[in-house]
Amino acid sequence: MLSSCSRLASGGRSVVGAAQECLQQRRFLNIHEYQSAALMARFGVNVPPGLPVTTLAEAKAASEKLKDKDGEVVIKSQILAGGRGLGTFTNGFKGGVHVIKASETEKYVEKMLGQTLVTKQSGAEGKPVNTLFIAEKMQLINEMYFAIVLDRVSNGPVVIACSQGGTSIEDLAEKYPDSIIKVPIDINEGITDAQAMKVVEGLKCTTDKAAAIEQIKAMYDVFSKNDCTMAEVNPLAETACGKLIAADAKLNFDDNAAFRQKELFELRDPSQEDPREVEAAKADLNYIGLDGSIGCMVNGAGLAMATMDIIQLHGGSPANFLDVGGAATEEQTVKAFKILLSDPKVKAILVNIFGGIMKCDVIAAGVVAAAKQVGVNVPLIVRLEGTNVELGKKLLEDAAASMPTLISATDLDDAAIKAVKSIS
Repeated sequence: MLSSCSRLASGGRSVVGAAQECLQQRRFLNIHEYQSAALMARFGVNVPPGLPVTTLAEAKAASEKLKDKDGEVVIKSQILAGGRGLGTFTNGFKGGVHVIKASETEKYVEKMLGQTLVTKQSGAEGKPVNTLFIAEKMQLINEMYFAIVLDRVSNGPVVIACSQGGTSIEDLAEKYPDSIIKVPIDINEGITDAQAMKVVEGLKCTTDKAAAIEQIKAMYDVFSKNDCTMAEVNPLAETACGKLIAADAKLNFDDNAAFRQKELFELRDPSQEDPREVEAAKADLNYIGLDGSIGCMVNGAGLAMATMDIIQLHGGSPANFLDVGGAATEEQTVKAFKILLSDPKVKAILVNIFGGIMKCDVIAAGVVAAAKQVGVNVPLIVRLEGTNVELGKKLLEDAAASMPTLISATDLDDAAIKAVKSIS
């Protein structure tokens, strides 16, 4: 979903379609908490000492190294979804984050590592826990909320801060609306000492103000120098020894910056993503899975959105967003069909193509050839418009004689109606 703090930055919740929210989400690279902590530490941000582990032996060694005077550590599941603490593993074990005795490490690792964690943000299928983060237990005396996001209203970064923390910003906005401050930052000038002080005062820090200002500026450096779209620290906390520390963090990065942030983008974890989306990206296709039953194959993001809307208008539900681009090859079309049919919920496929750069007859020939190669066995509704559309429709009519599942549509309304009717 579109991040809650991004909606807050723009003045409230956005009322947008599910597909559009998915599109916003997929613009961003997400990395795990332990990776975020390591990156922030490189820029001078205070983070809790911790070690990522992928085996029981590593977990035991990390617990022994990081345990406090009471013999305790924090063990955190590493998945790319929020709500880990209140999540439930598919094996029945509750909670993806625990404070434990170092001596209990084996018991917890067996229940968490290699298991699937379901949270309010992961979806019903959950996310695999391939890594655990063993962290030092911190003595926190004050928890706050801090984030930097890109704001469409001010056309630049905005700092969102709240003197309360430890829970979602939406809950904080509801309970403590007067405690939230927003400080727009000039993207060219960067954050000033005066702005950093305003944030520190808004957070109601009780520690060294000068040191806190430097921490705010360091977090802005993380955001600006790594092409972040969001840097969220929740909680940003004060420790018993008077230090401001990023106790937990989530960083997102703009996919458009992949060419200059190659080291960061090597951190992408495909195991946390929909495997269909991973395969689509390899074929240079833009795919986002949804929950409906009518698969969509369209060229152009705007046309894809319109197609999904009109399917819903006529009583159906789109199974995906799939933009094959303006010059999709037969090989890409084959891959697109395979991805669509890999979803067991798909009961029909609607192909909606505008022939601009590519001619409709070329598109029709490619769609037919790809459908035959894959063996599409569900209703295949095809609507073409644009250059050489009549030649394209003739090719579809001829192909329908040997492909009983192929249905030609005259326009977008007709295509949506036929797609919905084919599975009703």
